This record gives sequence, C-alpha cells and structure tokens, in this order.
Amino acid sequence: MKFPAPAILVVLLSLVLVTAGCSGNRESASPVPGDPAPETDASAATETPAETGSPTETETPPGPEPAPEASPAPASPEPPEPVPLYRMNAVYDIVPIDPDQADKRVVLLTFDDGPKSADTLLPMLDTLDRHGAKAIFFVNGYRVDKNPDLLKEIHDRGHAVGNHSWDHIPLGKEKPETVRDQIGRVQDIVRKLTGEAPRFFRPPHASGGEDVRRIAGEFGLLYMTWSNGSLDWDLGKVKEEDRPQAVIDNVMKQLRPGSNILMHELPWTAEALDGLLAAIRGEGYRFVDPREIAADGAATR
Repeated sequence: MKFPAPAILVVLLSLVLVTAGCSGNRESASPVPGDPAPETDASAATETPAETGSPTETETPPGPEPAPEASPAPASPEPPEPVPLYRMNAVYDIVPIDPDQADKRVVLLTFDDGPKSADTLLPMLDTLDRHGAKAIFFVNGYRVDKNPDLLKEIHDRGHAVGNHSWDHIPLGKEKPETVRDQIGRVQDIVRKLTGEAPRFFRPPHASGGEDVRRIAGEFGLLYMTWSNGSLDWDLGKVKEEDRPQAVIDNVMKQLRPGSNILMHELPWTAEALDGLLAAIRGEGYRFVDPREIAADGAATR
C-alpha cells in the first residue's frame, strides 16, 4: 500500500522528536564525566549542615608561651668571719694584734651562769642591742638543757656563746676525765642547738689550772677568767635598790683599755646595764665584738 508523501514526512518528524526527548532526559540524570559540576548558590552552601561522621582533626590556634620556671634563688652566702683584730694577753685583757690596725680603747662584755630566766635575759639582750654591743654569754649545760630557747635567742641576737662547764663545779679539783666530760657535753649541746660550738671557755669560780687549760685547748677553746669584776655576785650586804649603782661603780673603778668585764645574769645587773654601757661609752671606749678576738686555745703573750 502506498502512503502519500506528506504522511511519510509527518511520521518521520514524529520519530525524530520522540528520540530527541528521550536523549535530553538521559543527559539531565547522568552528567557526562569531565563536564563541569553545576554551580550552587553561595547562600545555600553556607546553610548546609556539615557532614556527621568521624570528626576531622582541626589545628588548635597557638596559645601563649608558658612562662619559664623561675630558677631557685641562690642561697645567700654566709657572711665572712671577721678577721681577728685582737688577742687576749696573759692577764686576760683584750689587746690589739697590731696597734696600728685596731683601737686599744675597747672592753669585752661577758655574762656568766645562764641562761636562767627570760625575765632577766631578754631585757639584757634588748639593752645590748640598743647600744650596738656584742658579748660572750658563758653558759652552764644544765641550764641550757632547761632553757634551750633562751640559748638560741642569745645566738640569734649575734652574741657569742661561751662554755662555763655543765654543772658549774670547781674544775680545778676534778679528775681530767671529769673535766673533759664537763666541757665536752656543753660543746655538744650548744653545737646541736645553734650549729656551732663555743670558742671561749671560762672555768667556774676561776678554778682551773694547767690541766683544765690544757683540756680546754683540746676542744679548741680559748681559756680565760676576767680582768674587771663587777662583783654583782657579792652584793648581799648592799640594799637591793642600791645594787644596780654598785655594779656600775665597781666596773668603772677598774675600767682600763682591754678590760675583760665579768657580770652575771642577775636582776640588778640587768637594771644597771643601760647606765653602765652609757658610762663606758662616755669614757671613749667601744665594745669589742667577740668574733674579732683570736681564739687559738690559749692565752697569748
């Protein structure tokens, strides 16, 4: 059967249109590899929530540098020991090693038989502080054992601690082993409490002799008695209110360059001390620091 030509053209045209439509649908569903990705709206991109799943590692912004640890401050060096300027002579006066280098108008202050009582000792220490004076406190071991804090106070105020035996007995009458024990025990307890042993020794009642002097030297101690006695221990016949002035008068009568002044930890001595130190200074003397005295274990020439 023959179709008219116009009819054939219509059929062919319809087939072409149908084929083109199918091809367009396939292209929109599956883009061809290599084609550029479709552009997306910028606002839509920012509003799209981030994917969930394994978190990605993000770089932490650098914080402030940690402060370096401060190095511990170096310990303050111990102050150097003063160079000895004085020595003790055979009569227990304190004299210059070199008269051209040190003033001869000095006195040494010493106090025996403590530490007894804070009520007496602390005012004495305060008075010494006010006058800028240092002293030797010759202590008994049994009293140190009872009052260790008072011994530490003496040391902490910058005074020298001297050895006056453990029991305050007359060592000149004792056997060498007893003397050694009486001296050695004081050395030990003072060293334990203050970190340093005494450098000076005074025998109780001035009862010594060559054996006691030699044994003191074994401990490296400078043996001494005194050259100016305040007699504060012998004022029983003096009215109590007059005792402070008696102490001052007794010392000032004997005052000379190098005086090694013996006093005790007694209430009337504590009361007299301020006036006594003022009177000594008024005569042009200064108070020698015990650390300025050469302590070589024996009285020198």
